[in-house]
Amino acid sequence: MRVMVLGGTGFVGRHAMCALLARGHSVIIGTRCPGRAAHRLPPQAQGCERREVHFEILTTRYVWQPLLAGTDVVLNAVGILRERGGQTYDRVHNMAPSALALACEHLGLRLIHVSMLGLRREARSRFLRSKFSGERAIAGSGADYSIVRPSLLDGEDGFGAGWIRRVASLPIHPCPADAVGRFAALDVRDLGDALATLCEISGDSLPREVELGGTARRALGEYLGALRAAHGDRPALQLSLPAPLARLAGELCDLLHLSPLSCGLLELARRDNLPRENLLQALIGRAPMPVGRDLPAPRRAYAFRVLPTGHETPVPPSPQ
Repeated sequence: MRVMVLGGTGFVGRHAMCALLARGHSVIIGTRCPGRAAHRLPPQAQGCERREVHFEILTTRYVWQPLLAGTDVVLNAVGILRERGGQTYDRVHNMAPSALALACEHLGLRLIHVSMLGLRREARSRFLRSKFSGERAIAGSGADYSIVRPSLLDGEDGFGAGWIRRVASLPIHPCPADAVGRFAALDVRDLGDALATLCEISGDSLPREVELGGTARRALGEYLGALRAAHGDRPALQLSLPAPLARLAGELCDLLHLSPLSCGLLELARRDNLPRENLLQALIGRAPMPVGRDLPAPRRAYAFRVLPTGHETPVPPSPQ
């Protein structure tokens, strides 16, 4: 089977590509800069065909069709955290995937589209709204599609995942006071295996919506503590940031393109983002890899009890 992995040099795309190659499939890598992709690819993928793909201009099915020639399945793992020039949220997350779905419908190709949990039409963030619109466009097409919504991802070679790991290694963990939403972080290698399995499923057996997550459900502060504990470090001091200060930090990071912290991610952290039905283990055929290590339940240093003073108000017996 020949699978075109769009975003094949990215965090999710690389692991999906490795899983597909390990199963004996042929992979075509869709990337913005094919000539500079070699240093980002693992050794087993160096011989894969590469095709130049720019989502900001691929907004009709007619321009997609030549790029998809010779493929059986298309796996879309493209996404942007911030806009740059013509790479706008609407073009990359909505218009291009919509046109891709129409092209797949016309050519009879299966489409596996990687999205994310927690999307809502009424979200304040344009990043989140564009992702939601892209999902709805694909669902409204006649393509043989599957929309995959993973929870927060952990892994050694991801920009956002690496940044979170560095924050977890600090002795102080700053965390927005309103980041009370729980998520079920999963290892990106498990996601890669699940995507490879979905590429192999066809016909009525292909699920339209797939939500994936790990086994532990944690809020952001708990997650940072679990990542730190996995390395045997002592628990960090939790520093609660007022919500307005956290939002200001997110706006500054968005404006200056600093770190993966953004207003959209802060919005997600305010409510639970958990799979309604977690299909991860069913797809990969094994237990998910653990992410982090839960801290032991805190013990009370002192136990207080109320001592009688002799002035308590007597409680009359209840009538029988």
